[in-house]
Amino acid sequence: MHRIALVGMPNTGKSTLFNRITGGNARVANWPGLTVELASHRILLGARMVQMVDLPGIYDLSGGAEDEQIAQSFLASTPLTGVIVLLNATQLDRQLGLALQLKALGAPMIVALNMADEARSAGITIDTAALGQQLGCPVLLISAKRGDGMAELKQALGQLPGQEVQLDFSHLAPAATFHDEEARLHHTHVSRPPTMPASITTRIDRWILHPALGLPLFVLTMFLLFQLTFAIGTPLQDALGSGLDWIKSTWLEPSLAGAPEIVRGALLDGLYDGVGTVLTFAPLIFLFFSLMAVIEDSGYFARAAFMMDGLMARLGLDGRGFVMLMMGFGCNVPALMGTRVIRDPKARRLTMLTIPFALCSARLQIFLFLCSALFTPAQAPWVLLGLYLASIVIALGTAWLLRRRFTSSEPFALELPPFRLPLFRQIRLRGWGETRSFLRMASTMIVTGVLLVWFLTHYPNEHHSYAAMVAQVLEPVLTPIGIHSEMSIALIFGFVAKEVVLGALSVITGMQGNALSAHLASSMDPVSAISFMLFTLIYVPCVATMATMHKESKSVWFTAGSVVWSLGLAWVLCFVFYQGTRLVSGWF
Repeated sequence: MHRIALVGMPNTGKSTLFNRITGGNARVANWPGLTVELASHRILLGARMVQMVDLPGIYDLSGGAEDEQIAQSFLASTPLTGVIVLLNATQLDRQLGLALQLKALGAPMIVALNMADEARSAGITIDTAALGQQLGCPVLLISAKRGDGMAELKQALGQLPGQEVQLDFSHLAPAATFHDEEARLHHTHVSRPPTMPASITTRIDRWILHPALGLPLFVLTMFLLFQLTFAIGTPLQDALGSGLDWIKSTWLEPSLAGAPEIVRGALLDGLYDGVGTVLTFAPLIFLFFSLMAVIEDSGYFARAAFMMDGLMARLGLDGRGFVMLMMGFGCNVPALMGTRVIRDPKARRLTMLTIPFALCSARLQIFLFLCSALFTPAQAPWVLLGLYLASIVIALGTAWLLRRRFTSSEPFALELPPFRLPLFRQIRLRGWGETRSFLRMASTMIVTGVLLVWFLTHYPNEHHSYAAMVAQVLEPVLTPIGIHSEMSIALIFGFVAKEVVLGALSVITGMQGNALSAHLASSMDPVSAISFMLFTLIYVPCVATMATMHKESKSVWFTAGSVVWSLGLAWVLCFVFYQGTRLVSGWF
């Protein structure tokens, strides 16, 4: 199999180019450190089938971070037909060294200068022909985001000799060796205006990075995102729920009228109600992550990390920890893997302890449902914003409490990308990618989970089931924090995956959609609902997250300590909130 590696520094657009060439769906965002494992895809180049491999971003071939070691190990051990070296056309003064290192190793390469449109806007001109002669390979101007130069790049890939080359790292010179040559090539072949005009990015950054206004603006931006999600998504959710109810009453119930009760109950009250309740959140998931893609692709999250670095340093972290926390809002698993960009082991472990508190998309489904069921449209965005802020405060508080056990002196360096207008295609791909992942989960784990819940709530019988026995054991622990028996069973299945919680509630109550919302509204008050959501936010996220933490930390004790800490912290904070709120409300 012919293999072509895609190599470049962080935030040069590698994943965007990978998706553009292969038609894949690697996650794309305008911040560094996003690709933390190898993504590969087979494509047909001429008459040859080629495997394209997207490597983690690396600054040079002798770096010591784990993500850099992954890329180095692949390049050193895998015979390659070619290497695409992706460089930012506006930053060649500090990126040509990577191409020079690969040239010294004898790599058959093509140098693609990405973001050529931004270079033109900045008045930068590049003599690609002369630069190509110096590097001994084709040099092409492209825009992976817009698709410019893709035909020329694919043509150059098709013209690679086809012989596999094994790169020899045994005599690799350090990056500093190439600094003089890098400076000479940039001075000779790259021309830029004597003075760069004040860009839109600079003007926006005066507000975004303002020491007093920056953080309130970030909170306001996130609140508007939640507001739009509820305003647009709730009607779509209600319409989908009504459609599923109609299908059940019109088609499924008559079709199964003659079936045995056990079959009818398992299929209708178990499988259909459970999975149907979860599926109604597909519009909200699509909307939320499409809007998040706008913020990520714009470059705003990288600035949030930069702005938070001063605070993070006092907590024993740095701005990269905040970036990983932001990634955790999508899913804790890739965020934990993303900590590989942190070289210091202690700083990395402290960051890993904070990530499970990030409000991931699986928890979001639960909170969206409960917020819409128990709070008014005006109240719901504030409750959701409060949960997001709570997740950040709890994560940072954990770092502050444990900072002395994980002290680090590693300096913080983060490159701020320019603001960019997200393309509709990237927004759509992000929204659909998260929704597809959600639907895939619904077709596997959620189906299994809701059927298991149905069995546990109906055997040996409905009045004295296995689930009721478990709830009775948990009652002394969960009652003081306002969580009653129905919700406690759902929490147990949340250990496996938070996506199962809503399906479990539907099966336990025998209701779905609007009927389930009405039931929860009558059986829970706002205080107990917030306590339940707070507990769901803090306690163990899911099995996949814990497995990833064990894999990345290589320590059973570290992983077990994280579980014990999150469970204990969840109970204590919910007890203080629930009992304290009851006490205060009693005074008035």
